Amino acid sequence: MRAVLQAISEELARLKAEGEQVVPVSEEALAGLRALVKARTPSAPERVPERTPAPAPASRGEPARAAAAAFAEPVAPTIKLAPAAPAKALPPPPVVTLPEGDKAARWAALKELATQHPVCLEHVRPGKKAVLGVGSLDAKIFFVGEAPGAEEEVQGEPFVGPAGQLLTKMIGAMGLKREQVYIGNIMCWRPQMPTPPGAEQVGNRPPTVEEMAFCLPFLRASIEIVQPEILVALGGTAAQGLLGAQFTTLGAVRGKWHDFAGKPLMVTYHPSYLLRNASNKSKRAVWEDLLQVMERAGLPISDKQRGYFK
Repeated sequence: MRAVLQAISEELARLKAEGEQVVPVSEEALAGLRALVKARTPSAPERVPERTPAPAPASRGEPARAAAAAFAEPVAPTIKLAPAAPAKALPPPPVVTLPEGDKAARWAALKELATQHPVCLEHVRPGKKAVLGVGSLDAKIFFVGEAPGAEEEVQGEPFVGPAGQLLTKMIGAMGLKREQVYIGNIMCWRPQMPTPPGAEQVGNRPPTVEEMAFCLPFLRASIEIVQPEILVALGGTAAQGLLGAQFTTLGAVRGKWHDFAGKPLMVTYHPSYLLRNASNKSKRAVWEDLLQVMERAGLPISDKQRGYFK
């Protein structure tokens, strides 16, 4: 259960880094968590009765306390969880040397190297895939996320889940198609969480600094092949991985131009942020960042586009 609490803590930290101040937690969600705890508790007669009443419905301002309250009883799980990843220290980041040839040949060689690298494969669960990137090798705009999720490690393609579907709509609002940009992640594998043997991982955790440092050479090589005019970092973790700097909130660096690998870098919120905060204010904040990207890329911008979400 301690591992579950740690996973919750890490997710809340990730949300905070993206500028999230409150996270709504419904009573139904808390009831589900308590039921999960109860289901994992060994049955035994005359167990010590509850020492505290059931938690009151969580307010929007108390997500962490509400989550902790759901796991307040000191009970041991009935199944053994796998150790948290990474189980052992990673080796130094690989030196990626691209072969001669056209873009397609060089990218095919890079994909083979990244998705078949022994360290990458070691961190991919059985039946899942390592992920490189997808899109046009002549793209002007290169979107960078943090890591594959559940859907991505199944399909072997970045941003294919709900956040990816929203990203596709955002790209469409820019007057482009998904096939006209390049989409990648810092990480080549989905960061593992403690999971019962034989079960599917539930939830995601942000990659560690060590994990991002190991995979970063593959991203740099992708940028070298595509040669985009602009990079867009999606979310706080991606921004930290690219900028190599710590910041209190994503708001401290988003909406501003930075530099990575000699390319201008715009930092904005991750699409998942908009899925959780679907207000016009949040949408407008991201859209203003994308308007800057469009202007710098020389894309036409209509009055209608400038007025989105106002």
